[in-house]
Amino acid sequence: MNPHLAPVGVPDPALLPHVQQLCDLTDPYAYGPAEDELFAAAMAEINAWHTERSSFYRSLYEATPAAEGDEPYRTPLVHANFFKRHEVLSVPREDVELHLTSSGTTGQKSQMFFDHWTIRSAQRMVARIFERNGWIAPEQEVNYLLYSYEPAPSLNLGTAFTDNYLCDFAPARSVEYALRNTGGGAGGDHEFDPFGCIAALRRFERDDAPVRILGFPAFLWFTLERMRAMGMPPLRLPEGSLVVLGGGWKGHADRQIGKEELYARVTEQLGIPGERIRDTFGSVEHCIPYIECERHRLHAPVWSRVTIRSTRTLEPLPYGERGYLHLVSPYITSVPAQSVVMGDLASLRPGDACGCGLRTPWFTVHGRAGVSRNRSCAVAAAELMKGMA
Repeated sequence: MNPHLAPVGVPDPALLPHVQQLCDLTDPYAYGPAEDELFAAAMAEINAWHTERSSFYRSLYEATPAAEGDEPYRTPLVHANFFKRHEVLSVPREDVELHLTSSGTTGQKSQMFFDHWTIRSAQRMVARIFERNGWIAPEQEVNYLLYSYEPAPSLNLGTAFTDNYLCDFAPARSVEYALRNTGGGAGGDHEFDPFGCIAALRRFERDDAPVRILGFPAFLWFTLERMRAMGMPPLRLPEGSLVVLGGGWKGHADRQIGKEELYARVTEQLGIPGERIRDTFGSVEHCIPYIECERHRLHAPVWSRVTIRSTRTLEPLPYGERGYLHLVSPYITSVPAQSVVMGDLASLRPGDACGCGLRTPWFTVHGRAGVSRNRSCAVAAAELMKGMA
């Protein structure tokens, strides 16, 4: 068995049997009444788990009205920004296996803590989706270009952890980083190196190994722009190359381009077809993987549910309307973050409105709601691009 798909057990099988069963589902986009019933049972278990172990969540849960009407379970709302100011745990600190943050070297950071079950179950979800797409290749060496942070001592950014984990799905012939560690500070200082990225891509073109490009889309775009400014002819990366992006353009909205233009330029300048270019959505506060389908829609996997909520009332909105993105999953036992309202504006559509064959609903992110001084990983990284365009 692939090690990324190996079984992992919940902390207490007697208290969390449906959480275990839900997270053990092998089809990442299974959809139907049976899955909905299982999800509701798992949410009841995880709500009881956190109510018993977190005084913060217990107060929140008791103050939240019981589920009514079509609501299958109670979902107290916690805004993602809460985790920028508070550390809350539902497991003993000695059970924390991993500590990740959401931002760069300055500014407020979400502090998220993961026990063994939580981080391993989230990683297994990623592996299930990669397996479904045929992207797990244990026998095929690949060259990696990571538009992410080069490792440094004490660097615990969520994006850096994720991108390095994605390198485990195919053995590395070589790994190059766009954000080079220049030293300084516990987590190191990092600097965007467009010329190093271009040199790596040119070298990869001459190799026979597929290329996997992972990380922030803005840095990939600036690399393509620099290549064009230098008058470089298009490259043709080896067949089987793959682009998986994540992190958005937060902090540089005035320079953001549409996904269609970015994907077209990747195909034009690197020779990677559109179906091999996928964007993702995720956050350190909610580690469920949302990875685009072949039609570039972000479908909810079976382990989560997505709701759009009114920016005025927080009431659920119907399909097609824009509001706050609300993400729910019972996978997390370490922190009461099973129902998180993000700072993103989004809209939701039914699965059959996509046409890719997946039946789970899909959402579109329209940008951040309002203006905040809080900085995500993408904001911190975008600051490194100043003067590089």
